[in-house]
Amino acid sequence: MPVDVEAVILSNTKLSSEYNVVALAAPQIAEPAQAGQFVMVKVTVRDDPLLRRPFSVFEILRDDAAHVTGLSLLNKQIGVTTRALYQLRAGDRVRCLGPLGRPFSLATVNEQAWLVAGGVGLAPFATLAATLRARQIETTLFYGSQTAKDLFHLDAFRALGVELRLSTDDGSRGDHGDVTIPLRRALTEIAPTIPVRIYACGPTPMMHAVTELAASHGRATEVSLEQVMGCGLGGCYSCVVPIRQHDTHHFVRSCLEGPVFDGGSVIWEHLG
Repeated sequence: MPVDVEAVILSNTKLSSEYNVVALAAPQIAEPAQAGQFVMVKVTVRDDPLLRRPFSVFEILRDDAAHVTGLSLLNKQIGVTTRALYQLRAGDRVRCLGPLGRPFSLATVNEQAWLVAGGVGLAPFATLAATLRARQIETTLFYGSQTAKDLFHLDAFRALGVELRLSTDDGSRGDHGDVTIPLRRALTEIAPTIPVRIYACGPTPMMHAVTELAASHGRATEVSLEQVMGCGLGGCYSCVVPIRQHDTHHFVRSCLEGPVFDGGSVIWEHLG
């Protein structure tokens, strides 16, 4: 069951003029959290914004004795809440509700895991990579951004033993173009008999493209959708997703049935 806590800010690490990572002292949420789940955060006591905002659990934080102490959030300044989150200082407090949502399924020991991230879509993959590597799963991160300065957390993924395949829109690092370029090459190079589990998170067009590209090579994809959510608990129906199931089309709530979905079940053309 999710819990609602007043979490103290442990640190605020500025990655750039737009991105930061905020560490929260929320062990009650972090302890049961699984890769792919999210929290609903309210930064201010004012009515603006009235509603909380969803954030993927970025990292599970532990002390030197490996005890869970909290979690972190990867944030990009876009709106009122994200700008406020960027300005927080150690010792400030926020309301945090979680863990919420359906997590990723985990690759098995005979599978490779490929994580495909675009921009802030990196958010659910720090925890997923740590979980997979703890199980000795061979893991590769395909990570794309506009420019090299927007590629974050690379040393942490390397320290876990994750292989990196990078791309940038301006060609300043890795492949020149979007993240499907190194992914397409990898899908072409790997033998069809080698099992691979593919995960994707990022802009909707990117996840759609990744799902179709993987399917063209006979591979399934799990996607973490970034739907707007009003409550995170299924009450407001603001986060509905159109999916195919048993030859029928219907809408489900991303905060309950997701945010992780089988990419092949999503009706991408009707996804707002």
